[in-house]
Amino acid sequence: MKDAMEQYSDIEIIKRVLDGELGLFEVLIRRNNPVLYKIGRSYGYTHEDTQDLMQDTFVDAYRNLSEFEGRSSFKTWTSRIMLNNCFHKRQKFTFKNEMPADINDNSIPMYSNNQNNLAYRSIITKELGAVIENALHELNVDYRMVFSLREINGFSVKETAELLSISESNVKTRLNRAKTILRKEIERSYKAEEIYEFNLVYCDAMVQNVMQRLKKLADVKGEK
Repeated sequence: MKDAMEQYSDIEIIKRVLDGELGLFEVLIRRNNPVLYKIGRSYGYTHEDTQDLMQDTFVDAYRNLSEFEGRSSFKTWTSRIMLNNCFHKRQKFTFKNEMPADINDNSIPMYSNNQNNLAYRSIITKELGAVIENALHELNVDYRMVFSLREINGFSVKETAELLSISESNVKTRLNRAKTILRKEIERSYKAEEIYEFNLVYCDAMVQNVMQRLKKLADVKGEK
């Protein structure tokens, strides 16, 4: 599997998975685990809830893999699914402050300060990362999601605009505003990859859980 991680592009892996090589989907999971995790945590979900959303997102991606047209990267495509799942989960459980600030702007629901997030704080061992995470959650969710997608996950301005259904100029404005608000913390030279870090231990478990679900789906499909 290590060779596949280095040898094949996402497009090549997708083609092979569609041709029946289900095991290669593991590569797509490992490549996208960190991005989806950071999206879920930035959205305001706990470590546990984020992992559940990630599993659902990978399963949704597999079920709709034949519809992937390659017009955007697989990372962008799965991130859009993750964002949709985050939004629908928030709607389903009707958390406080769930309503968008501006429905016409397709804004994402406001962050709910769930006390369960305190439990995950113990996982974070890097003090600097914790400082940035705490500061991020003080931001309006519109600014936080732009900052997360651009600075933490490395999406381009265009990709971020597409994911959040806003203009590219809005992305730049919100990012600048977020950086202004976070300037004191940002100037302390943090490493973006340390924020909402998805530990390898969790990555392995995520792969195992998702692949078990996909094999069940494949078995059911084969029985038909």
